Amino acid sequence: MRLHRLKRLFVGTPLPTAQQRHERLGKATALAVFASDPLSSVAYATEEILFVLVLAGSAALSYSLPIGIGIAALILIVISSYRQTIRAYPQGGGAYIVAKDNLGVFPSLVAAAALLIDYVLTVAVSVAAGVAAVTSAVPELFPYRTWLCVVAVVGVAVTNLRGVRESGQIFAAPTYLFVVSVLGMVAWGVGGAALGMLPAKPYEPHAPGLEGIGLFLFLRAFSAGCTALTGVEAVSDGVPAFKPPEAHNARIVMAWLGAISVTMFLGITYLAYDLGIVPGGNETVVSKIARQLFGTGPLYFELQAVTMLILLLAANTSFADFPRLSFFLARDRFIPRQFGTQGDRLVFSNGIVILAGLASVLLVVFQGDTHALLPLYAIGVFVSFTVSQSSMVRRWLRLRETGWWWRVWLNGIGAFVTGVVLLTLAVTKFTEGAWIVVLLIPTLVAAFLTVRRHYEEVAAQLSLEGFEPPPPMTNTVLVLVGDIHRGVIKAIQYAQSLSPTAKAVFVEIDPERTRKLEEKWGKWGMGVPLIVLSSPYRSLLGPLLEYIDHLQKDDENHVVTIVLPEFIPARWWQLGLHNQTALLIKGAMLFRKNVTVTDVPYHLKH
Repeated sequence: MRLHRLKRLFVGTPLPTAQQRHERLGKATALAVFASDPLSSVAYATEEILFVLVLAGSAALSYSLPIGIGIAALILIVISSYRQTIRAYPQGGGAYIVAKDNLGVFPSLVAAAALLIDYVLTVAVSVAAGVAAVTSAVPELFPYRTWLCVVAVVGVAVTNLRGVRESGQIFAAPTYLFVVSVLGMVAWGVGGAALGMLPAKPYEPHAPGLEGIGLFLFLRAFSAGCTALTGVEAVSDGVPAFKPPEAHNARIVMAWLGAISVTMFLGITYLAYDLGIVPGGNETVVSKIARQLFGTGPLYFELQAVTMLILLLAANTSFADFPRLSFFLARDRFIPRQFGTQGDRLVFSNGIVILAGLASVLLVVFQGDTHALLPLYAIGVFVSFTVSQSSMVRRWLRLRETGWWWRVWLNGIGAFVTGVVLLTLAVTKFTEGAWIVVLLIPTLVAAFLTVRRHYEEVAAQLSLEGFEPPPPMTNTVLVLVGDIHRGVIKAIQYAQSLSPTAKAVFVEIDPERTRKLEEKWGKWGMGVPLIVLSSPYRSLLGPLLEYIDHLQKDDENHVVTIVLPEFIPARWWQLGLHNQTALLIKGAMLFRKNVTVTDVPYHLKH
């Protein structure tokens, strides 16, 4: 009861299935739920570009602008492509669904594996970046960043366990506050630079030039900045969560997402260039921009606070989509069926819990370091981008619906561009850690296929097609006793209700204990014969298994039912004070053919 009350406190009261339609999201709330990840990634995408360019010296930092413009164009291409996907798949157009429909099972599993990995990394990177914003403003917290990250992951997970609509309402305010704050900072910085309102020459802008920068470094910087695209596909994955008309509302939210993301990303990139920001130290680029524009006054700390909040809450995009993708995979029998079960609050609770656990492990292993996690990042999402857009090209060519020819070009350009970026990411980040993701994707695909094969084998063996009933069964009921007490009496009564020829079995380890039991059995055995099995090597299971083999040796349809008396202590912690013999026996009999174990509990009072 205490655990039940604790669950109700954190998760809330159960919701009826009929409430599911009322848990849908409006456009404003959906933007906060599904777009917090791509919106928040602008807070560190520019920084990742600068971290690469600075390797060639300060002059190379000026090329953050053309790289930023290229990434902004890529965002718009991908956004436009996914709007077409939503139109074609109003029931939910994630890469897994689209690829399965157009390219087949194997490409869809590649996309699913890539997305699952990317969702876990999204949580880890977003939370680590959010905590980095906190430690930039309060350096004293830096030594505790790993555990701050874990606490944040648990907090977001608990919020999502309360339900989609409730989590959206909680996350909406920080998301919009972040958007307004960043756009305000960009407007102030750009306007102040244009009108000469900023302090006189507090910085030295970077002189343009390609000194020291080669094509490989340029591509590395471009691929690093492509983290700005992570999470873009979340809206198309989550179409079923929107209020009707689902597809129309999802397309509007996707357009909003593209416009806001491009404006914020280009604004931050321009300000970093214009203010002469050099990455490094324990302070983020956004923090350095805000410090130069606003000093260390209230506006600076407000921006750091909302940046921290949005980065922490950006993990919510993964918590919305990881469980939903897991549901589709479980429905198609590629992962355990438990992932397809909705919890008390009409969310896929198992997926949420697993995601939180995996992300927490990553954060502990990488000590909450954003830059250590980012080389693993974005590979998965660009795999899904490329597979999804290639699938849409196949769809338009196959169905040739109205306007198919320009849609082919749109999705074709999207597939080509994201494919080029994917190859660039794989090459430039391979030795930095991307090889882990490259190996994980085929490993997960193999696991999916193994699970599916298992379910198919189970279905084939359980099928009634061509089945002929076996001969009638015979049954021997055995009560396994180690002593005679009230719990054993109850078990004997139960065994007699199953079969009037039930027997009691005692494994002898100590002859003196056997003598005492036999003395009591005449009075309390209730007429059930007691069979004593000798165990010279003090093994409980060995003699019991030999006896069962003896009973079944002449009849393969002979069933042995073992009745286990087991007393249950009043307190959970008292379980450790008693031998768990019943658990040992149940485990040993689990894989024995034609052996049934029935547990008869006797509950002790407080």
